[in-house]
Amino acid sequence: MIKLKTTTATLACAIITSTAFAADIELGPRPFYLIDQMKQSELKEKLLSCSKMDFKKSDFSIGHRGAAMQFPEHTKESYKAAARMGAGIVECDVTFTKDKELVCRHAQNDLHTTTNILASDLAPQCTSGFMPANGDKKASAECRTSDITLAEFKTLKGKMDAADRSAKDVAAYLGGTADWRTDLYAAETGTLMTHAQSIELFKSLDVKFTPELKSPAVEMPFNGFTQADYAQKMIDEYKTAGIPASDVWAQSFNLDDVLYWIKNEPEFGKQAVYLDASYKRKDFNANNAATFKPSMQKLKDLGVNYIAPPMWMLMTTKDGKIIPSEYANKAKEAGLKIITWTLERSGPLQTGGGWYYQSIKDVTNTDGMLFEVLDVLAQDVDIEGIFSDWPATVTYYANCMELDNKIN
Repeated sequence: MIKLKTTTATLACAIITSTAFAADIELGPRPFYLIDQMKQSELKEKLLSCSKMDFKKSDFSIGHRGAAMQFPEHTKESYKAAARMGAGIVECDVTFTKDKELVCRHAQNDLHTTTNILASDLAPQCTSGFMPANGDKKASAECRTSDITLAEFKTLKGKMDAADRSAKDVAAYLGGTADWRTDLYAAETGTLMTHAQSIELFKSLDVKFTPELKSPAVEMPFNGFTQADYAQKMIDEYKTAGIPASDVWAQSFNLDDVLYWIKNEPEFGKQAVYLDASYKRKDFNANNAATFKPSMQKLKDLGVNYIAPPMWMLMTTKDGKIIPSEYANKAKEAGLKIITWTLERSGPLQTGGGWYYQSIKDVTNTDGMLFEVLDVLAQDVDIEGIFSDWPATVTYYANCMELDNKIN
């Protein structure tokens, strides 16, 4: 063994190397696998021509809960993977604990499927404990962040979001990961994060921020904590950390939250994102503007600048081709900027792609169509950015098509 003498120069070199390594973008084999699955086309040739590019981080590529296809969502490991794949913006879904501290979880009541809480000493504190499957009755549980304190929350480990509803015991219930995902990166880590910790991590990774204020599972006010307090606290944590409002896209499905930010935090309100859940209404039709409530123009008049529907609301088909929907056209006519979700959230597309592709299921028949979908959304719908459970795919496309930092 050769023992190296440590010098100031050696240390400086080590620091530089470490920093450079942290900034490297690595896309892995998946983008190339997807391109191989594409039918021959100009788009495929263009994508192939970019295979030896020096790929850079892109704000068009947004890490949905990190890199949640294979890493436990909203964990340190998932966030770091998303940044490594070139996501320029990463999401922390924000909810709160029993002592009203903000943490990163997709829902206030998902700890039973996204963490090991049921197998921990905190299980008795859950809103509803584990109930095994019995006959036609499926296994169930409900554990909320508001059931435990921040200190208790920090003792948990994240896992892949899944549950085996046929389970007879907790160990089996905590399984159920889809066969197109993996538990490989969930075995020993799954580091949960507070919202404030996510801000510091994202700063260190040199990525921007898109926090989503999640709808509470508890009645508000919660021990004196109002919805306005909740919305303000999330913004205050960015201000305390010295994050410029221009680097933050605060999101909510609750239009009142967005309007609160527009009125009370106008700098952050400029980029506040209204997540549109119109799809939950029975009368909604993405190709009938009369069913858009509020109308696109009304949203713009209220001061909303960004709207974010699921992908399928932005697309339809005509003569076997994917084209923008009426919803997409009306949003652009009103001057609304569009962000959408979520690429690579579904499994393989051979059988239509599931919920996220429902409006174009007649033409989705191969994983290679992910790039075709992405191309329509980017070029024809003209989206500002897209959430993805595996950001490498979007990063590849954004670099190849020179969409770097399109969102503004």
